[in-house]
Amino acid sequence: MTDDLPKGFRAGTAAAGFKTTGRDDLGLIVSDRPAVAAGLFTQNAFKAAPVLVCQELLRRGGPVLAVLANSGQANACTGDEGIVNCRATQLLAAQAAGLAPNDILPISTGVIGAQLRMNLWRAAIPALVQSLGRRDAEGFTRAFMTTDAFPKFASRDIGLSGGGARLTVMAKGAGMICPNMATMLCVALTDAATEREPWQAMFRRAVAFTFNRVSVDGDTSTNDTILGLANGASGVAVQSPADLALLEEALTGILGQVAHMLVMDGEGAGRVIHITARGAADETDAERVARSVGHSQLVKTAIYGGDANWGRIVTAVGYSGARFDPDRVSMALCGVERFCHGQPVNDDQEARLAELLRGKDVTVEIDLCAGSGEYTLQASDLGHEYVSLNADYRS
Repeated sequence: MTDDLPKGFRAGTAAAGFKTTGRDDLGLIVSDRPAVAAGLFTQNAFKAAPVLVCQELLRRGGPVLAVLANSGQANACTGDEGIVNCRATQLLAAQAAGLAPNDILPISTGVIGAQLRMNLWRAAIPALVQSLGRRDAEGFTRAFMTTDAFPKFASRDIGLSGGGARLTVMAKGAGMICPNMATMLCVALTDAATEREPWQAMFRRAVAFTFNRVSVDGDTSTNDTILGLANGASGVAVQSPADLALLEEALTGILGQVAHMLVMDGEGAGRVIHITARGAADETDAERVARSVGHSQLVKTAIYGGDANWGRIVTAVGYSGARFDPDRVSMALCGVERFCHGQPVNDDQEARLAELLRGKDVTVEIDLCAGSGEYTLQASDLGHEYVSLNADYRS
């Protein structure tokens, strides 16, 4: 059952009842040998207790052996008691699994502001540890899902100069998605051997081109975390710049694959909007434009309704703060040019666009004609279910 995990990693889960009874909401990944760890975290000023604990452990620079994940309790904005409780969960898992508390990186998701229900943790930890080796990537991912409609995970094999290695990524996220350094929660594992500095550096670059270019609702969580563990259990080491490039290419590809799943699963989402802003004065301006369009509630609801209301897109470009001449801007929706050099075009394409907008993927291309800057962003549309899910989130 564990053949989709890299060598040397075992997964276990348990149902603690943190929010919903009868479903796994606690997960543990253990490496059979010390692993090199990398991590990126939320830039929200209110960082959850597990984020602060993970950051402290990674600053020490030593190897780690495990990741402890839970849903139903974010342990965010919980003060000193939240830190104490987070460390207590590490101790509980460590004692049961024969590890040291500082071997374990904790990640959490759920309602903000509530203290951990430690009685439930104590009751569930024995079953969690007993299940180690009996869960696969999907099982572990399901243990830290919240409003996700489906588990998000992927694996791929990498051919390095010394042989083959495996890379597996598991993530959760459907709402409160506008990552800033990371995504909601994500764990990446590989059985290749690599050094800490290049491992961390490639994570930073890969996330910049994947998770940091998706948005569901414009909200950056208090708990955003991505962790990467490389344990070398395959016996294959990253030995050369070419190997590093191959590993980074695979990492960027698989993170991009999982990031796309996050947008596809945006709470109540029906479509992914692929926004490209080009011809900007620089990349920063291009990003401003892409994010302005991707965060616009009016744009997102129009796409949800299949309404080719390109005026909402142009308006969002206009208030983005980017530098450009409005009389030089052009825009195409689903490959159909609707706005060219400040003038409307192709007003006879409504029927064709209505058909194109029924697809799961919608493209928006904006050319500012102001330079060479370019940026891409994936955003979800916004429908009734998003409001329903978030209005009842704590019930």
